[in-house]
Amino acid sequence: MQMTTNLDLKRKRILVTGGTGSFGKAFVRTVLARAPDIARLVIFSRDELKQFEMAQEFSQARYPGLRYFLGDVRDEKRLNRALEGIDIVVHAAALKQVPAAEYNPFEFVRTNILGAQNLVEACLDNDVRQLVALSTDKAAAPINLYGATKLCSDKIFIAANNIVGSRDTRFSVVRYGNVMGSRGSVIPFFMERRKTGVLPITDPAMTRFNISLKEGVEMVLWALENGRGGEIFVPKIPSYRIVDVAEAIGPECKLDIIGIRPGEKIHEEMITASDSGSTIDLGRYYAILPSADGARHKIYQERFGAKRVPPGYAYDSGSNPHFLTVNELRELIAAHVAGGVPA
Repeated sequence: MQMTTNLDLKRKRILVTGGTGSFGKAFVRTVLARAPDIARLVIFSRDELKQFEMAQEFSQARYPGLRYFLGDVRDEKRLNRALEGIDIVVHAAALKQVPAAEYNPFEFVRTNILGAQNLVEACLDNDVRQLVALSTDKAAAPINLYGATKLCSDKIFIAANNIVGSRDTRFSVVRYGNVMGSRGSVIPFFMERRKTGVLPITDPAMTRFNISLKEGVEMVLWALENGRGGEIFVPKIPSYRIVDVAEAIGPECKLDIIGIRPGEKIHEEMITASDSGSTIDLGRYYAILPSADGARHKIYQERFGAKRVPPGYAYDSGSNPHFLTVNELRELIAAHVAGGVPA
């Protein structure tokens, strides 16, 4: 199956919510490298300082189609203004820290759920052609508030395909695991704590999925090119053991077992057994289709030779057949995370 994208970016008018975050910057960097003369690329976010800092690397003088637009997905009127003339939306804006969600639940509801509905309404009002929303493995069988808000968000975007009417608008979701080196994630945290000689481990059995920012960006571009609307795309990616991450970063460090925090799982899931009846295998990716959708399955079968997964199939980080070794983790950290790892 062809998984690289041939999406013609030059003529596109794209808006990225959360455009100053880790994913947003990587996405913008990739798009501008491939189409420096893109018709329009709008960075939509609520932090003026981050926009100012980002503009030092990506200036409007160098990229005439680039725009920085202050706004919040909680504000539907501002979204409507920002989406005028936009073809494509990549939705990366979210509140996502699990402990913060447990302490401030409704703030996460306002951004992750109500913000998703605001974005759907604004896309429909402005005849946006396509939206791809970023999700998380924590949205599969969620046990924490953050995951629950992202599950709601996923459902909102998938259901939006039911109300497009005569518009040529498609809503899809991409769901993946921990992004290597993203802000607030375990690898930068361990690299900072390495200086103390002690690395806190929640549980020695804990595992997580792993994806690089580059892989995440390529997946979104692929979804933009190939999504029909209504899918949750899931990548086939490796897992790691948290103790192996600690060994890769600080082999000389003492491990301090502190216990799992509220809302954490030992293993993360991306496809539950309950999803198996509507999940198809596309090769490099899976797609969870709405309600065992036969029409979409036929389209993917004809285009990519897609096959249904076995009944009861589940995809979680603990039973994943592909685990990264300590050496592989060191190589990936050196390649994808600022600061690298010790020799």
